Amino acid sequence: MPADQTAAPALPNVEPTTTARTTTFTPAPAPVRVKARWLLALALAVAAFNLRPAVASLGPQLDTVRTSLHMSAGLAGLLTALPSLCFALFGLAAPKLARRLGPAVTVCLGMAAVTLGVAARSFAPNSAVFLLLSALALAGIAVSNVLMPVLVKRYFPDRLGPVTGLYSMSLALGTSVAAALAVPLTTALGGGWRVGLGVWALAGGVALALWLFQAATLRRDGAGAPAAGTATVRITRSRTAWLLGVFFGLQATAAYVTMGWLPQIFQDAGVSATQSGVLLAVTMAVGAPLSFVIPSLATRMPHQGPIAAVLAACGLAAYAGLGFAPAAAPYVWALLLGIANCTFPLALTMIGLRSRTSEGVARLSAFVQGIGYLISVPGPVLIGVLYQHEHGWGHALILMAVLMTVQLFLGLAAGRPRQIEDEG
Repeated sequence: MPADQTAAPALPNVEPTTTARTTTFTPAPAPVRVKARWLLALALAVAAFNLRPAVASLGPQLDTVRTSLHMSAGLAGLLTALPSLCFALFGLAAPKLARRLGPAVTVCLGMAAVTLGVAARSFAPNSAVFLLLSALALAGIAVSNVLMPVLVKRYFPDRLGPVTGLYSMSLALGTSVAAALAVPLTTALGGGWRVGLGVWALAGGVALALWLFQAATLRRDGAGAPAAGTATVRITRSRTAWLLGVFFGLQATAAYVTMGWLPQIFQDAGVSATQSGVLLAVTMAVGAPLSFVIPSLATRMPHQGPIAAVLAACGLAAYAGLGFAPAAAPYVWALLLGIANCTFPLALTMIGLRSRTSEGVARLSAFVQGIGYLISVPGPVLIGVLYQHEHGWGHALILMAVLMTVQLFLGLAAGRPRQIEDEG
């Protein structure tokens, strides 16, 4: 059996149906045959590229936006927490929408929301409107976040690793490009923050056009309809779902803390602001190639726990370096943190491997990302509180090391070969 078919159904040609108390199985349709799968893979990659610029392009310009819109400190704090909240809450609606409309049409709606929200908020007259339009864009991202593993499972079951790697790499590129170019692009365009933020709607428009074409093509070929069957399991009764949910939450916490606080850690150690920005860019850039490699490797292994352990060990080594000698080898610590943050594509791959059906993956993806992003909300705030109280990074880095250790053991448990259909 090819390595990329490790998640193949144990019960061929059946789809499960859940009643109030029992789970039964009904005949499933024949495997979907999609014409021009390379074009669908391209559409996935372009959509993934658009899943972070709405957030990453705002961070470097937040002070300017806040001053221009007379935004209060409380609203600014809410704005920084808004991505995790929206990813958690709106992501839970994705499976229901996908069952009713089909995943391709749902991603179309997601890309439309991203494009409209990013474009319209650049014209926002006040803080409240800016916040609402940001939430619209984030809602589109949340739905698409959840459905990326579903689309891969449904249309590329024989290429789960490589295609997951493709869109993970594209997502990482979108994040790093938006963060690196936000300020230079705004300066080059000479239009202030409104132009600098709104220009990212152009990339969203390209993704929307591709997905409109894909949705029409898949529906014409009979491959875009909602999947047969309903939920395979009561997801809250699955031990694997909970393990993955907390695992996802801890890796998201580590990633948000890194993006939010790493430059400050280096600056407090005497590194210049310019070099601190370069170090953060190194941390983010290393994720692009590894995000392509790790999913392919993970699908070839019966147990993904060892990969999770190696990534966590890199994170622990980085925290130790930042705690004891941050300025001694800053590029080494930045590189190690970048490797540790590649737990994200590993988690997405495990979501695809832990269910036999695309419907199951939809339920699992929504649950894991919903729980995970909710867990990640307080992390960066708590780190800031510890930093302010101590006027240093000792306690904060100890906390992150403890969370990384927990993440290591959760990854070992969640990486075991099993499917949620066997646990509910």
